[in-house]
Amino acid sequence: MDLSIAAILAQDGITTGAIYALLALALVLVFSVTRVIFIPQGEFVSYGALTLAALQSQKFPATCWLLVALGAACFVVETAGLVRHAERRKHAPRTLVTLAGKYLLFPIALYVLTRGLASQQLPMLVQIALTLAIVVPMGPFIYRLAYEPIAEATTLLLLIVAVAVHFAMVGLGLVMFGAEGSRTNAFTDATFNVGSLSISGQSLWVIGTAAVLIVALYVYFDRTISGKALRATSVNRLGARLVGIGTTQAGRLAFTLAAGLGALCGVLVAPLTTIYYDSGFLIGLKGFVGAIIGGLVSYPLAAAGSVLVGLLESYSSFWASAYKEVIVFTLIIPVLLWRSLSTPHAEEEEE
Repeated sequence: MDLSIAAILAQDGITTGAIYALLALALVLVFSVTRVIFIPQGEFVSYGALTLAALQSQKFPATCWLLVALGAACFVVETAGLVRHAERRKHAPRTLVTLAGKYLLFPIALYVLTRGLASQQLPMLVQIALTLAIVVPMGPFIYRLAYEPIAEATTLLLLIVAVAVHFAMVGLGLVMFGAEGSRTNAFTDATFNVGSLSISGQSLWVIGTAAVLIVALYVYFDRTISGKALRATSVNRLGARLVGIGTTQAGRLAFTLAAGLGALCGVLVAPLTTIYYDSGFLIGLKGFVGAIIGGLVSYPLAAAGSVLVGLLESYSSFWASAYKEVIVFTLIIPVLLWRSLSTPHAEEEEE
């Protein structure tokens, strides 16, 4: 391997590592707020990429049907909750109007808008905005249906539900998009030469967007009231409720941000590789390895670990391409061993 090949592999590793970093941050965010190991995180990558590919092919994306169905299901669940709780019935008319607007009118309006625009050749920014508008609301909808009723359950039960949601979303992805993969148009065809190294404009878009989002997340959690509320929820859910922070709203916000990061990752990675209905699972798992390096609590360590995963995958594909996945996922073993040995364990009390 000469220096030019090493530089090319490093560019690929940093680009993919930036994608993994965003997914790792989303996983850390969801786990720290809700204790959910969000295995379906990768499915939002596939949904985002394939929805954008459908719009670029001037086809109506089937994810609009799913959004309307999820919204209707949430409306039914919320209405049933109003019927069960007598103290909430006196505000039922006003509440029903709000719920209908959020869970029914918004998805239907988006469906009608997409139906009217799908057959037209839209600008890239409009396509991306429409894709995010379709996919991102699925995050809080899924939280309302699958996780909010069992928010106080054990971590094991939440993990089992996450696995079930993952399989459901993969199956729905196959129904909506089919078995064939898609690749979207690049944001730019420009290339930049630095010595003997040629850097694609798409890679710069990925790295730049990831860097901006990582800084934005840092500012959000450190400087804004809602960000501090999420941090408080992650530290102590009971204490957060006692001081008036709504843990339910925090969970919905965490899932909204996670869905947004996942869909944006799909938009960014789709021009670089062909995405299939189940491709997001493997991408999400590599982001999970980065999140584990951060202990599912540290955002900087998770981001750094994800870049390490990207570099390891890139160089492994050159030296031993048949074993690159094994090498990447083996990285999690020494990390878990080190954390197991370095973390103090509470001794069980004798009865």
